[in-house]
Amino acid sequence: MMKILLLEDEIMLNESIQEYLEAKGHRVDAFFDGIKALESIQKNAYDLLILDINVPNMDGLTFLEHIHALKIHAPAIYISALVDIEDISRAYNLGCFDYLKKPFHLKELSLRLDRIILSNEVPRVHLRVSKNYSYDQEHSTLLFNGVTQVLTKRQSQIIDILSRNRGRVVDFEQFRIYVWDEQIVDNATIRAEISRLKKFLKEDVIINVRGMGYMIDKP
Repeated sequence: MMKILLLEDEIMLNESIQEYLEAKGHRVDAFFDGIKALESIQKNAYDLLILDINVPNMDGLTFLEHIHALKIHAPAIYISALVDIEDISRAYNLGCFDYLKKPFHLKELSLRLDRIILSNEVPRVHLRVSKNYSYDQEHSTLLFNGVTQVLTKRQSQIIDILSRNRGRVVDFEQFRIYVWDEQIVDNATIRAEISRLKKFLKEDVIINVRGMGYMIDKP
């Protein structure tokens, strides 16, 4: 699962790409306007950018220039009907990963995405932890359907260590070291804190492994 920013002003194409990629299991934030996309990327982390060049208010090339100036980096695929070699050259000079000329088949876009994933260019900052929950490693933030969940500092640390160890049991000693800064706390205190967190969550994300600790399974 990747979190993808899509910038495309053709309504039907925008909707088609979004529906296709979401059916593949990705999370897509779709925009028709470069300024709106810029506002979003300053607040949210994305694993991949899919950018049309000729869009309202801020074109896709200028958009990439702006985010680089803000020290924001993510692999980018340009999609455009433009064939001007200067535009294509500028796109690659800005560091775009790939260029796809319109019209194209959605399967072709999917193949380009797979190539990026296999290249390890995508940092995978978003970890899927359940059907609707994901964890943003870059900002240490839990999201429910893309909406940031407000947690206490200790709850955030619990989610962090569990998310980064998906599929592995985190024992009580690890919680003491990472969450309680090696304070002397008994297992009952740790259980109580995790129990409160589990009650807050909208899905049964945290698994109790009796006698060992807790884990988040790989979805």
